[in-house]
Amino acid sequence: MDGAVSTIVSAPALQTHRSPDFALASGEVLPELVTGYATLGRLDADGGNAVLVLHGYTTGPSMLFPGSNAAEGSWSGLVGPGRAIDTDRYFVICPNMLGSSYGSTGPGSIDPRTGRTYGRTFPRIAMCDVIDAQKRLLDALGVGRLVAAVGPSFGAMQAFEWGTRYPERVARVVAAVGAPYRPANLARVDVLLDQLENEVAWRDGRYATHPQSMQPFMTKMRIATLERYGIDAELAARFPDRAARKQEIERLAGEWAGEFDAGSLLALAQAIERFDVRETLSRMKAPLLYVLSRSDEAFPPGLAQELAPVFAAAGLRWSWLELDSDKGHLASGADAAKWAPALRQFMETL
Repeated sequence: MDGAVSTIVSAPALQTHRSPDFALASGEVLPELVTGYATLGRLDADGGNAVLVLHGYTTGPSMLFPGSNAAEGSWSGLVGPGRAIDTDRYFVICPNMLGSSYGSTGPGSIDPRTGRTYGRTFPRIAMCDVIDAQKRLLDALGVGRLVAAVGPSFGAMQAFEWGTRYPERVARVVAAVGAPYRPANLARVDVLLDQLENEVAWRDGRYATHPQSMQPFMTKMRIATLERYGIDAELAARFPDRAARKQEIERLAGEWAGEFDAGSLLALAQAIERFDVRETLSRMKAPLLYVLSRSDEAFPPGLAQELAPVFAAAGLRWSWLELDSDKGHLASGADAAKWAPALRQFMETL
């Protein structure tokens, strides 16, 4: 995940798309699918200039805007007028993932069949469900073939899924600080569930009447995540004093914890628990730009060497670069300037 982590910005209000009866891979059906999303730029009449920007595990469409308070961070240095993903040229759409907390149907949503929040009754979703929900939105907006599907971390996984699930719809794939499968070093679902169930405030995911009750747990978890992802290096220039940095990390964590649903942590972790498209990469017709960070512990740069024979066997046209960054998992946004020229060139390649 990536980007300059500062404070939540006053970004344009999310738009919302609603549709009925969304069938999941499990066979269950959501009676209503709600997708929150943000857009930049204008869609051409033929619907062919759209770029799908896909966010990470704990953020949403705010990643398009400066100062996004998310471990996945702001990509405003890469997306915007005159940027590598130029919104004077492209129509950028960033949908909030199915199961997430920023405008889309998830565990914190009201189940229209019961009038109560879903909580732990929210059906288990898979990565293909996340992508199919996005496809339903794109179809409704009149988006045709995507110029590119791009994203960091969980967003990179989604980009790989798009490239293999709907190869005819995607002209380019950009996967940053991520992988076409779930590495074993990521947090395990069973461990996360145990942690949640040990919290009295959890109430089986139905704590809507006590919205702040999970905030101490979420704040603690967020601090650990930010520290693992490289927040100390990211804040060092603005907060050279270690105590001041610690205070800022705690502030950021508390701010995020006040708005992100703990149930979404579980739902999205479950969505990638079995994610692995290595066996289906041969379906992908789009060229791939693969970007990793020298200092990333979550998706270390050695993945490129590990995956090179896999990509070759699949017949992928791919290129990769390693960001010489000390920003860890935050590097793709925090050090956007280090790869923006390569991204611009890739976007302009026929």
